[in-house]
Amino acid sequence: MCSWCWGFTPVIGAIKEGYSDRLKIALMLGGLRPGTTEPVTPKFREEILHHWRDVQRMTGQPFAFEGALPEGFVYDTEPASRAVIAVAGIDPAAIFPYFKSVQAAFYTEGRDVTRAGTLADLAAQHNIDMPRFLERFESGEVRDMTRTHFRLTREAGVRGFPTIVLQAGSGHKLLTNGCRPLAELRPELDAWLAETA
Repeated sequence: MCSWCWGFTPVIGAIKEGYSDRLKIALMLGGLRPGTTEPVTPKFREEILHHWRDVQRMTGQPFAFEGALPEGFVYDTEPASRAVIAVAGIDPAAIFPYFKSVQAAFYTEGRDVTRAGTLADLAAQHNIDMPRFLERFESGEVRDMTRTHFRLTREAGVRGFPTIVLQAGSGHKLLTNGCRPLAELRPELDAWLAETA
């Protein structure tokens, strides 16, 4: 539920496709707005939609603005993050496709991805058994894992999304903190791979 992460989805896909033989890519969830309990105000809605328009303009990613963030909507990103972690525990190969589906459902279809039923429907589209998904989604273990993702992301110094941190052994390098085109990232990524080979 991070609009810039949605905008960055094609770049991540291209990195996964182009570098899968040289990189192990892991998704860490930062919890943009976890635990939010207050509904989106009209003013905040306009601010968010302004960001969405910026993302669309910069990246070309589609958005559905009509009816987005309806009155009473609580922008809590924890359930969507927890759902991705639940799916990863059932089928690790589904983590990136599921993550993309959750983002697309929210940004292009206006679906409420704070609801367990919506998240379970999306999991079923990836051949994940809905009852098994819901059991994991509601489990204390997955809730703890979600909080751990958020904590580790903060400890890594991530303050904005999307962020790519490269790791070789105990060394880390920030590739990007923010949405950047692949053409800008590729030379830096190639240089890092050459240095750490």
